[in-house]
Amino acid sequence: MTGAPQLDHRFARDLPELAVAWRAAPTPAPRILALDEALAAELGLDPAWLRTPDGLGLLTGTIPPEGSQPVAQAYAGHQFGGYSPRLGDGRALLMGEFTTTNDGAFTTTDDGGFIDDGGFATRGGGRDLHLKGSGRTPFARGGDGLAAVGPMLREYIVSRAMHALGIPTTRALAVVATGGTVYRETPLPGAVLARVAASHLRVGTFQYARATDDPDLLRRLADHAIARHYPEVAGSDRPYLDFYRAVVARQADLIARWMLTGFVHGVMNTDNMTISGETIDYGPCAFLDVFDPATVFSSIDEGGRYAYRNQPAIAQWNLARLAEALLPLLATEQSKAVTLATDALAEFAGIYETTWHTGLLAKIGLTPETEEPKIAFELLELMHQEKSDFTSFFRRLPDLSDEPFTPWLQRWRALGPDISLMNRTNPIYIPRNHLVEEALADPGTHLDTLVETISSPFQEKDGRTRYSEAAPPGSGIYRTFCGT
Repeated sequence: MTGAPQLDHRFARDLPELAVAWRAAPTPAPRILALDEALAAELGLDPAWLRTPDGLGLLTGTIPPEGSQPVAQAYAGHQFGGYSPRLGDGRALLMGEFTTTNDGAFTTTDDGGFIDDGGFATRGGGRDLHLKGSGRTPFARGGDGLAAVGPMLREYIVSRAMHALGIPTTRALAVVATGGTVYRETPLPGAVLARVAASHLRVGTFQYARATDDPDLLRRLADHAIARHYPEVAGSDRPYLDFYRAVVARQADLIARWMLTGFVHGVMNTDNMTISGETIDYGPCAFLDVFDPATVFSSIDEGGRYAYRNQPAIAQWNLARLAEALLPLLATEQSKAVTLATDALAEFAGIYETTWHTGLLAKIGLTPETEEPKIAFELLELMHQEKSDFTSFFRRLPDLSDEPFTPWLQRWRALGPDISLMNRTNPIYIPRNHLVEEALADPGTHLDTLVETISSPFQEKDGRTRYSEAAPPGSGIYRTFCGT
């Protein structure tokens, strides 16, 4: 495609009560800082066109395609456990949905199954184009609606890494410097992030719909989500219960994948949990350096609610809030609806444990049929005691000779671990926190090399040793910020 795309507007068309028509704020001097050209090609967009004034207008929302209907989406959410009935896109716009691509990535398999294209839940087809930092909307709640370059580049970097690691995620198409200034503690250069996702439906979207006391809206929202993400349940005897079970399963698998790579989301509010099962909103996120289950990166998470080890439990808590929103659709009698939802939520544990344990064993070259199924958990305990680097440790495990691990290593080697399985499972490169900060401080020098390196995380690259090394000694406690 050499010009502006045609965007569909299913969300606004199907759910006008959840969509407020809006336009992006002007950008004085837009300039692309980062562009995922491979993703652009998947979407049928010409990277060269995206760098033209019209292309920059699409990426910043200032020149919507002809017939476009940009909207701010309404949703509610529990933030750090406290309920906010009206959140919504305070600094973001849904530009519309792509419905075709150059490579057919949005089609379904012959049996209607899920296509694993790196995280997009494409069974219902289509991908959102969503802008972040595009200006104040009616949901802004006193904020300026803008975003600074640093946090937008962080999302670009980390979402690129997550996609390369095979973890379902929203994807950053571009970061565009606006030429304007954003005022936080100090004046900062402004930016807009163009993000692509299977949808931006969240647990908080259902909470908002339930709070309107409009049964028809709640049902239409559920039908919209089923059509987009879980069309296989549409004809079942209990489509809304099966929809909920499918979301539970997708999230259980997602969180286990986070844990296996040492990823800490940092702000697992219900408005940051997608219905599609994609990771969304990379604010105060980071990857573990030293393995410590109590690790917290967010500067505002003083109680450790969203610590690494708490992520599975928080995901279940969020899914319980989704169940509460869906109760009227599950059964006419509330007690029956509660029982059905409770039983469905209980399935989370088994799915999570299967993915988690199978993944842990793969990280040490074993399968679930091993004679010592607990050996991986014992290794995690040793790693915690010895303050091991979570990522590099598994890559150097075959050659490890550290004395504290000697008895464990003898038992492990006797099991005949598959080293090739380990190398396919354990990344060499992740967006290490000190490298991310380096790229944010000087993107012109460091950004492209970092992104190129983490985009092929399992392949060793000449001259990139520093990208696989642990954080420098004395780095101290790493803290991240939301950027709002």
